[in-house]
Order: sequence, then structure tokens, then C-alpha cells
Amino acid sequence: MTPYDDTNIFARILRGELPSAKIFETDEVVAIMDVMPQSKGHCLVIPKAPSRNLLDADDATLQAVIVQAARLARAAKAAFAADGVCVMQFNEAPAGQTVFHLHVHVIPRFEGVPLQGHGSVGMADPALLAEQADAIRRHLA
Repeated sequence: MTPYDDTNIFARILRGELPSAKIFETDEVVAIMDVMPQSKGHCLVIPKAPSRNLLDADDATLQAVIVQAARLARAAKAAFAADGVCVMQFNEAPAGQTVFHLHVHVIPRFEGVPLQGHGSVGMADPALLAEQADAIRRHLA
């Protein structure tokens, strides 16, 4: 198995080396806005424990991630009056993983509106991401 590389972008965000639009943080995870959103309100749950993906994460990490992903999905759906929410997670490059630190995408979905390709419109405006993070925070239970 390929070893974990602590120079990945999420590890650097967790260490405070790179900025992010943080939604919330627990002892186990950080929730942030995706800088290349596929839909309004696209956000991520990232565990603090180092693992490449679901295949090498321990059960306690996986439990924390899914509990917080569900919490985030409920808040994002309410914040943007979305019709639904995709919760996605990719494992290794052939499955679509591009950042090799476990993370879960939470993507509000709107009837009749297709997802944008990841990175197809570049990076989102940081002010917009901060505004969306605030909207989600207002709906966290």
C-alpha cells in the first residue's frame, strides 16, 4: 500500500499552512468549503488523523467522519434550500481520488441543475466561500 504523504493539501490546511473557509471543527475532523465547488455549498469533511482514504483509515476515524458528514449534509441542505445532497468519497486515483487524504464531499443538489466538473470553473471567490460557510453554520444543529 502507498504510504501517507503529509505534504498533501489537506494535511497542510490542517496544520494551518494554507487558508480555508472553515465551517466547523471537532477534536476529530474539520469541515471546510471546497475551493473548486461543483455546486453552491459544496463542502468537505476532513479527518485530522492521517490516512490516504477509507481503505487505510481506522474505524474511529471513519465513525467520526460519517457522523459529521451527516450533520454537515443536513445543515447544507437547509442553508441553500437544496432538493437533495450528494455525499461522496473516492478511494485511489482510478476511483477519482485526487487528494490523498481521506475526505468526504457534501454537495447540495438542485432539481434540474447538473453538477459542474470539479475544477471546471477554477477556484471560487474566497469571499463567496466565507459567506456560504456562514450560511451553513447558521443551520448546524
